[in-house]
Formats: sequence, C-alpha cells, structure tokens
Amino acid sequence: MPAFAGVPRGLIHRFWLPGVATTSAAVLVYSYRPRDFTGHTSPAVPPPTFGADGTFKLPRFPRVRTREEQLDQLRGSSRPQFQQYDILVIGGGATGAGVALDAATRGLKVAVVERDDFSSGTSSKSTKLVHGGVRYLEKAVWNLDYNQYLLVKEALKERNEGIEGSYFLTRSKALEAFPMLKPTDLVGALVYYDGAHNDSRMNVSIAMTAALYGATVVNHAEVTGLVKNSDGNLCGAIVKDLVSLKDGRPAEPITVRAKGVINCTGPFTDSVRKMDDPGCKEIVAPASGVHVILPGYFSPGKMGLIDPSTSDGRVIFFLPWQGNTIAGTTDSPSTITSNPLPDEKSIEWILSEVSRYLSPEINVRRGDVLAAWSGIRPLVKDPKAKNTESLVRNHLIDISASGLLTCAGGKWTTYRQMAEECVDFAIQEFRLEPRPVTDAPRVSGTDLIDDGAILDGKCQTHKVRLVGAHGFSPTLFIPVIQHFGVETEVAKHLTESYGDRAWTVASLCKLTDKRFPARGERISQLYPFVDGEIRYAIRHEYAQTAVDVLARRMRLAFLNAQAALEALPRVIDIMAEELKWSRQRKDLEWKESVAYLESMGLPKPMLTVTRKQVEQGKLDFASSLEWQMYSRHDKLTD
Repeated sequence: MPAFAGVPRGLIHRFWLPGVATTSAAVLVYSYRPRDFTGHTSPAVPPPTFGADGTFKLPRFPRVRTREEQLDQLRGSSRPQFQQYDILVIGGGATGAGVALDAATRGLKVAVVERDDFSSGTSSKSTKLVHGGVRYLEKAVWNLDYNQYLLVKEALKERNEGIEGSYFLTRSKALEAFPMLKPTDLVGALVYYDGAHNDSRMNVSIAMTAALYGATVVNHAEVTGLVKNSDGNLCGAIVKDLVSLKDGRPAEPITVRAKGVINCTGPFTDSVRKMDDPGCKEIVAPASGVHVILPGYFSPGKMGLIDPSTSDGRVIFFLPWQGNTIAGTTDSPSTITSNPLPDEKSIEWILSEVSRYLSPEINVRRGDVLAAWSGIRPLVKDPKAKNTESLVRNHLIDISASGLLTCAGGKWTTYRQMAEECVDFAIQEFRLEPRPVTDAPRVSGTDLIDDGAILDGKCQTHKVRLVGAHGFSPTLFIPVIQHFGVETEVAKHLTESYGDRAWTVASLCKLTDKRFPARGERISQLYPFVDGEIRYAIRHEYAQTAVDVLARRMRLAFLNAQAALEALPRVIDIMAEELKWSRQRKDLEWKESVAYLESMGLPKPMLTVTRKQVEQGKLDFASSLEWQMYSRHDKLTD
C-alpha cells in the first residue's frame, strides 16, 4: 500500500500547509500497487479440478487436532513416561505464536499457552500496517539516534517483499489520487508504499500453522505458576483450563514439563517475570494507543494518508481497512488492563487531526465513529526517556538467573525475525537439539511438495507458507462462487481472509433455499461475514467464546460495534449448537461479550440492552441525550 504525503521534516525539505504544525507540512498517502512476487499472482499448488468421474475434487486439508486433544498433550508432559517439551511458550500473540511456529519447523517439541485468545491483546489492536517506520526514520536523522535507525533497518528488511519505492506527486495528481484532501495551499505529495494486513487473522494463521507442524497450541489456558527443580532452575509451569470454568466444570491444574520456558506476554511481560522473581526490575513501559473506525467513504479504496507531524508532534494514520477507514493513533503512558477503554479525549483528538487535512465540505463527526479501541504497546523501557515518544518499538531478549527467557517489545513488522532470534537464543541457553522435520504436513491439501522451505533443523519461517496461502490466487473467489453459490462479495471476503481454506468455510455455510445465493447467511447485512465462518472458527481455529469469533476471527467488533451487538444472538446460538452450551453458558457469553464491546466503543445507551431487545430490533435511542454524539445521521422527519 503506497502513501501520499507532503514531505516530512528531515527527509527532503519543508512544504507548508495551513493548519499543520510548523515542524512539518507533510501528509503521507497510501495506495496499493501489487508487484509480481511469489504467491501473489498464482497459487503455489494447482487449483481444484474436476476428476475423471466428473466430480469436483476439493483439497484434502490435514486435520487439525481438537482443543481437547491439545490439552491431553499438555497433561501427558507431566508424566515421566512421556517426553517433556523442549520449549513452553507463555503468550499466544504475534511473538508467542511466531516462536511456536519457528520452533516447530526446526523439529523442536513446543507448546504455547494463552490466557485469553490468540491475538486478544496488543496483536489485534495495531494500525494494521506492516511498515518501515517513517517516524522512526525521522528521529534517527534529526536526533542522531542509532537505535531508531536500527529499528527502521530491521523493519524494512522484514517488509520489503513486494513493496515498491516512493515517488512525488504534483498538486493536481495528488488531488486526483486522494480527492478528499484539502486543496488549499497544497504543494504536492510524497507517495510511499507499506503493507497492510488483518492482524488477528494473521495471528490465528500463525498459531494454526504451528499446530499443523506439531506444536501444542492451547488458548484460554492460564499459567498460574512456574515450576522449578531442586537447583532453582525453571522446568515448567502450572496451567489452568479456563474454558472448563466457564462451563461450570472443575479445572484441574496441569503441570507442563519443559526444558525451557519463554515469556512472550506483551504488556503482561513483567507479571510473568515476577512469578519467577518477585523482586525483578520492570522492563516494559506500557503505552496506550487509540484507533477509531470510520465509514469507508472517507478514503479511497486503496489509498491512505499520514500526517507525520500533527499539532502536538505525533503521527496520525488515515487508512482504508476491510471496507472501512481506520484512523489513529495516540501515544501516552498507561496502566495495564486486559481490555482498556478508548477515552473520549483521544477520540476527539483523532477526529480533529484528520479533519485538518480533509476538504472543508467533508465533516468528520463523532457519530461517524463505528468502533474505537485502545491497545497497549509493550515498549521496552529506557530509564532515560521522558515520554513514550523516546521509547523504541524494538525488542529485547533477556534471561533470568533461573532460566526464564523473555522476549519483549517489537512490532508486527518484525515478529518473524524476533521469533527467529528468540529460538536461536533458546537453543543455546537450553541446549536444545533441532532436527529435520521428516513428517511435514501437506498443509496445502494436495500431494505436492508445496513449500520452498527445506526443514533441515534451521530457521525456515521466511519460506514456510501459512495455512491458506498455498492455493490462494486473486481469482480464487470465482470457482468458490461457481461451486458453492455464495455471493460475490462474500466469496471475495472468504478468499482474502482464509485463502484456500475458503473452500472449507464455504462448505460449512448453511443452504439458503434461494436460487442465489445458494449458501451463506450473513450475520450482519452491512458486512460479508457469514454463518460458515463461525463453524469454521470453532472446528478449525479453536474459537471458544463469542468474542473470539466477533473480534478476532471475523473482525466485526473492530469494524462496527453496534453491528457486532446485533449479530451477537446469532453467533451465540451457532456456537451453542456446536459446543453444546448450557443456558447458563449462553447467558455468560452475552454478558461478557457486551462488556467487551464497550472496549470497542459501543455507545453507552446500548450497554444495558437485553438479548430480546436486540432480536426485536429495539436499539433506537433517538430520544436519548446522547443522540447527538453517537448518531451517524440527523434525526429523520416525516
């Protein structure tokens, strides 16, 4: 995705725009122009075809072990007759899942446990970019900061595949490319390219790929304590299955034996370190960042805008994402909570800043905000820093006296390299023996050797394709439509979100009794999410709660909090059917899901609605005092 911008101070020279701080007159605009690189223009394996008998031959994807089977593997490690794990990873975000995949593809026996869900914290609340760090580059130049330079260098190395170089646009071309931009005193724009992704779906794909390569992967499993041997060295952890507690069943503690324990818990890094050593010095400085979601009509389909120097010196992004527009972010010190609430002051600041660059006829209102969230960045603490702007988003690998290995900091752009370095460190410290993977799964669902990776015991994650990548092509949605009769918008969404696993998702969609679409009931009329995705999330991606589905498998909670509330009854019913939930569990899911949607910016008047009110469509609060704040349009009159 390229970016359109006035030039940041320190990169070339100053351009002046009214309403922009004098430290910069820059706007950066993203657009998207794919290059020809492996896996983008054609699938790595041939697409499904009709067999000699005239039947359509769908891929035979390898079976994913059930969550209960994964728990049994954890339990088995506590028995002397079973082999202990080489590595136990605590935390299932980008870093933890990345470490698990790296270790598994080196032939190591690895387990990863996550207290909540994969990508439930920081990893799902990013700006959705795989970027090179324009702000860090500016600081590296002006502050002569070598650490900032190293971060930019590291980020560019990881995201360079398929990303083009930058160029300058004249004023007229800039307005043609981004017609929403304010034309007054605009000189031109710098276009540069970054990558965009669906962060939590990426996280889930990494975890599922690790599971296929042999890793034990369990979400909703909390580490309640660390285990040490007689010498005081770590040799495992005690884990509790939280799903059993939700179902009203006892959760017996599971002792997981491992040669090494790796702490990849993001903002919660220090809480795990204090399990090991209560007197240890904290190494993470948490900082919160608020993002808001606006309707898609505020930005071109494949182009965004960046202001690298706002009124208070921060950077703000304004980017297309999943059919909507994402804007943010703020950056301020914070306390650590599981689901922090976006504060009104930050939301208003974001709306005010983006308005400075849009045409005067475009009014960005508080009621246009469809969702808003606050994420906690696990910044590596610098004792000399006066504010979070001076904290580098680089990563730190550290090991305690008892052998707790911690990987902290970092960002999505560099997660793979972080994982590689972390596993390298673990192999050395824990004296592990990587070995070739001789029974690699046919992740593509075909009999072909479909990876360029040679799994010889060395790191190969720069070549290993994730679940869904092998059979993906830009035209995959067409045969999915032809075979299953799903809507075009739905088919495009499924193939872009699940890759070749769209075949399985579509097959799990309910028949509609219509001529077209023949399959797929939307859970929200505003978005292309369908019922088959819920079943797929449960059967193939370990979704255990309604929030797992709405927030991290389908992203509806991030795109539109009210639409997520309206879809919640249907999601709970399908999950109850699949997982055999009791009435008490369904009630608990409703309560916890609505509470979570508050952290996604659900308007306050809707936090007390009942399921019956939602099912009857009684969400109108036109008489509420908060109408002016939350309504997307003026009051309707006859």
